[in-house]
Amino acid sequence: MSKLNGSGGGEWTAREIAQQPAVWRTVAELVARERARLDAFLAPLLADTRLRIVLTGAGTSSYIGGCLAPSLTRHLARRVDAVATTDLVSGPHHYLQRDVPTLLVSFARSGGSPESVAAVQVAEHALERVHHLVVTCNADGALAKLTATAANACVLVLPEATNDRAFAMTSSFTSMVLAGALTFGATHSARVAALARAGEAALPRAQELAQTLAAQGFERVVYLGSNALQSLAAESALKMLELTDGRTVAMAQSVLGFRHGPKTIVNERTLVVVFVSNDPYTRAYDSDLLDELRREARAGAIIAVGAESGVGERLELLGTAGMSDLELALVAVLFAQLLGLLQSLRFGLTPDNPNASGVVSRVVKGVTIHPWSRELADVSRG
Repeated sequence: MSKLNGSGGGEWTAREIAQQPAVWRTVAELVARERARLDAFLAPLLADTRLRIVLTGAGTSSYIGGCLAPSLTRHLARRVDAVATTDLVSGPHHYLQRDVPTLLVSFARSGGSPESVAAVQVAEHALERVHHLVVTCNADGALAKLTATAANACVLVLPEATNDRAFAMTSSFTSMVLAGALTFGATHSARVAALARAGEAALPRAQELAQTLAAQGFERVVYLGSNALQSLAAESALKMLELTDGRTVAMAQSVLGFRHGPKTIVNERTLVVVFVSNDPYTRAYDSDLLDELRREARAGAIIAVGAESGVGERLELLGTAGMSDLELALVAVLFAQLLGLLQSLRFGLTPDNPNASGVVSRVVKGVTIHPWSRELADVSRG
């Protein structure tokens, strides 16, 4: 990827976006080295057909679970749910079933947010039988330290390069998605080389398109996708909000859900991005909506991002045609990250720390964790 012009204050963000294909290779090597330890922890748990897997995290890390859950549900043939820590902590009795054996998989870049630690602690109180798999980018984080020596926990610390220094999560997001997929067998190390090549091919083309779109000054950006790609859309919208400090309105929605009200956001200052599925059945719905949006001609621009070349404005992700949507998401998000970065620079912001007022921070602060007990949950049910 060519050097971003005028990227003062965004050097770390630009570097961490560009490094992702190389980092994916190191993540695959790490998981391969840790394979025996991971299997020794997971195999007895997965042998129980009643085991429920809950994928959790806050903010961007919650979307990791959303990207993984559809593929893991299909691959493991068991119940896999993505529930944000921010939901688990505020209402554990709504999401955790006491007598159901549960594996809580916690994703966290820093492991320092109050909800990350509280979700583990609440699960310990709420469940009769719970185990913890922690995937984090920070060995020194509170979450890693809490679970490091627990008999019912396994901690996977990703390479240091994944612990993004910039405000916005970029390489940490894709690396944790990949680590989760590799750990549970939803993808394999042999496929990572193809993923990395596809990412390397996508970066310059995605940057060129993102520069063109950022120069058009869109006031609103809508990201659409189905299933795993819906969570990718949510992460993409969050990147736009974070990196532009809220100056660009961004929203995400499912492809079929978009017609049920959210479509009213579209006007001539709106960019619509559709992440096109590799699943032929799902892709039919993506194509229908793209055709409809183009016929209506209300949006300022409509971009299809995916493996299929199709017609109209598009970003074709070379080398991704045979990939699952989970794998496709790793490559497709590069475009959204770059668009957020370039939009931030257009506003004259500092992408590495776009929120100068301090309203939000790299590691969330100011959250009071309130004591929870089953007695309180029983009262709330009454």
